[in-house]
Amino acid sequence: MAKEKKRSRLGPANIEKRNRPRFSAELPIQYWQIKSRKSNPGQTVDVSEGGLLLYLSEPLEVGQNFRLALFLGAEHDLNFIEVPVQVVWKDIHSGKEGHYQVGVKFIDISPEEMDKLKNFLDILIPSH
Repeated sequence: MAKEKKRSRLGPANIEKRNRPRFSAELPIQYWQIKSRKSNPGQTVDVSEGGLLLYLSEPLEVGQNFRLALFLGAEHDLNFIEVPVQVVWKDIHSGKEGHYQVGVKFIDISPEEMDKLKNFLDILIPSH
């Protein structure tokens, strides 16, 4: 029997409750606090229709809301979605030096932005 890899997380998402498949994808993001104009760069680790696993340059707290632009490709082009998210868990130990790992859920994604995300995820699904 294979042992499961355990993660050290803070927050209510300690129990796996996934309704949507996740896809490994290292995509660039820009994020900012709701009332701020200063943005910070970050990166996704994985993506789903419900949320993202991110590497950020600063620690954020569980329950904290912020906005992000998710670039749906390797280049910063016009193919992106902008969406408010909420931190649902954070890792005690970062996976990369100088970065903080957090899980976020989409809190108010428009139907148009969700369509863009779904179309992008369809590309990641291998055909049978």
